[in-house]
Amino acid sequence: MDLATLIGLVGAAVLVGAAVILGTSPEVFMNPTGLLLVVGGSLFVVLAKFSITQFKFAFKAAARAFKFQLPNVQESIEELVELSKVARREGMIALENKEVNSPFLAKGLQMLADGFSADMIKEMMEKERLLTLERNEAGGRVFSALGEVSPAMGMIGTLVGLVQMLSNMGDPSLIGPAMAVALLTTLYGAMIATMIANPIAEKLWVRMNQEAKMQQLWIDALLAIKGDKNPRVLEQMLTLYLPPERRGASNADEKTPAGERT
Repeated sequence: MDLATLIGLVGAAVLVGAAVILGTSPEVFMNPTGLLLVVGGSLFVVLAKFSITQFKFAFKAAARAFKFQLPNVQESIEELVELSKVARREGMIALENKEVNSPFLAKGLQMLADGFSADMIKEMMEKERLLTLERNEAGGRVFSALGEVSPAMGMIGTLVGLVQMLSNMGDPSLIGPAMAVALLTTLYGAMIATMIANPIAEKLWVRMNQEAKMQQLWIDALLAIKGDKNPRVLEQMLTLYLPPERRGASNADEKTPAGERT
């Protein structure tokens, strides 16, 4: 669970709710007509920009902003070094029975165990990485579009309300509801964009870049294992994915049995 996303969205909603409750009756801010226009209209406009498959996937991908967690880079490097040692001691076939958390890495290990060439492994894993990147990018673009469309739909609702108000100036009882639609639709559009769509879109972009980086790390490790790189060399190579301040001296010599070949 990504607490930053959850705390941020819930905190913003609580503050806005507190402002509403402390200021006046919450019922004043509820307008079914305005909600239908802004929420429904925004979703339909966004749907028109994308395919149904992309639209549906985007809302599945939104869950990634809350619960998706990639493996820790340092822990993943340590795991890959251990896998490299297993491959040198027992052969590539031993990797077939190793359990890993990532389906992407598991697929690569299976390819190593099956004897795929380095070129084939690189080609297939790079293609898998690019397809994953494309799917995640589509989810981010859908929510970015929702963040752009919802304020515009709020303005459309405001214009609709103003037209209704001006056309009923002779009946004072109709001016209030029309004015409510005019003002609240702008509020709804701004809230959807600022508090929901844009934060989720930005989080999906962050997750997309993190996953692409992690998958590239796994590809580099798989190719190094295929090339029978020394585990110490592999560890030093993979530490480049860590921030400079976290790149400590390699301790692979202490972990590598003296009998392993170099």
